[in-house]
Amino acid sequence: MTARSHWNGVRMRTTQAAADPDDALRAVTLPVDWDDEAAAALARLAPGRGAARLATEAARWVDDLAVDSLATQARSLSCLLMLRQAAPTESLWTGQHDRRPGFVVNLAAFVQPGSGFLAEDFVAALRLLCLVLRDVADRKASLRNGELPFPELAPPPAPRGRKARTTPEPQPTGPAPVAGDLLMTNLDACLAALGLDYDGDAGRDVACSLASLATSVAHAGCGAETLLLPPARSTVPGLAETARAVWRDAAVETDTPLPRIETGFSAPGPIDALLGVEACGLAPIFSPLRPDGRLAASTLSRLTARGLTPEAAFAAALAGESVLPLPDIEAHKAMHRALAGFVDRMPARPDPTAMPTLRARLALDRGVRRHLPARHGGFTQKASVGGHRLFLRTGEYEDGSLGEVTITPAREGPMTRGLLDALGQAVSIGLQYGAPLNEYVDAFAYTRFGPAGTVEGDPVASYATSMLDYAFRALSDAYLGHRLPDAPHQDGLTDIPAPMLPLDFPETKGDNTTRRGRLRLVG
Repeated sequence: MTARSHWNGVRMRTTQAAADPDDALRAVTLPVDWDDEAAAALARLAPGRGAARLATEAARWVDDLAVDSLATQARSLSCLLMLRQAAPTESLWTGQHDRRPGFVVNLAAFVQPGSGFLAEDFVAALRLLCLVLRDVADRKASLRNGELPFPELAPPPAPRGRKARTTPEPQPTGPAPVAGDLLMTNLDACLAALGLDYDGDAGRDVACSLASLATSVAHAGCGAETLLLPPARSTVPGLAETARAVWRDAAVETDTPLPRIETGFSAPGPIDALLGVEACGLAPIFSPLRPDGRLAASTLSRLTARGLTPEAAFAAALAGESVLPLPDIEAHKAMHRALAGFVDRMPARPDPTAMPTLRARLALDRGVRRHLPARHGGFTQKASVGGHRLFLRTGEYEDGSLGEVTITPAREGPMTRGLLDALGQAVSIGLQYGAPLNEYVDAFAYTRFGPAGTVEGDPVASYATSMLDYAFRALSDAYLGHRLPDAPHQDGLTDIPAPMLPLDFPETKGDNTTRRGRLRLVG
């Protein structure tokens, strides 16, 4: 009997999904309450291009891991995946045992409404995963060719006149071998389910308690010197008591320490999508909406903690109130600093300079519009292109980023004015939804249509192929810090065929010569 039988009785649905938009769709069967992102993740994890069933794909790694003395744990591993509490890393799922094995643990899946965080279930799941990882490391050690030890170097020859030492010098002992990784994820959704904000002292204290608890379980049996001190406080009932009990059980001396298991946080990948993670690792959830436009589970949890229904929150938002303040990059950095001492490996520190428009890009993906404030900054630039005057006006957010563009010609016809005004409104709406300005610059810079010619009134350009060419090159210089060069000059009449003048007249009777016509002025 294989692990596929454990999925009997679970309602399933079959949908068409692909790991990449360019790939062909394949039939994917998974539980009815799992979303399409999980279906795409399963399509990526399943080998081949045919139909993929979650029960069959999960049975591959469950049957490979739960063998010999762990055969009775096959059902427990399947249940952890059914509840979307834990799943093996991509390498372990696909049977690539030449890499370090690991499990991804969904913190939010251990929160039950009305009961809070299930600390005992969390500890039991981690102990089972550690047992499996150490067993896999022992059975598959010969396949991990990427972590083979270096051969010991021969001792240097003894100098002349001295007798070589017969007793070898003690070799420095390195760290114990690493059996695998326990990677936590979906931290923000876990805090939201507990009624806590990501950017707050209480939320950071609970995050440190969870990380410390996971590290204590992972280091149990490795020696008391490998344990970390637990955090001083935790606001979740029962969590601090469980953490202290686990720490006392693990803080014992041993002559035969177990292989180490390192803790950390996950990176984006198909396993997180399969577990229904809203934000991977320790990253915050920057949008209250799901990709399909509905409210995210974390948003509903935080509204419930504030005693608000979605309708009441919507009404308050229309009235201009800030119902759910979203975390920013500074909150991410504060959480990163708080957790640095409670896990073995931390991801890269958030860099605000590398992600200046992170929330804007996420707002574009999630469908959230960021309106300009009623009073905002910007500039107005008067210029002329080929003798045709225009006004370029911009609107800026508090951080100086662009949020509105208006292009107004001075003396053009109503159709031209209307088209440029509509284009400016369309670009402004896209910018407010988070569309990057450089995409608009790439699309509209160097467009060719009249009027075109010499630019006067703005040193950013000396020649423009159109009004849009000048406008978006000026925006690139002002907001992207990138001044684009002028396009090659082009005569406006080069595309117009030369007139067929002077006209050819037919031959006159009695005259063998052909008379060429001349232009005449008609008064």
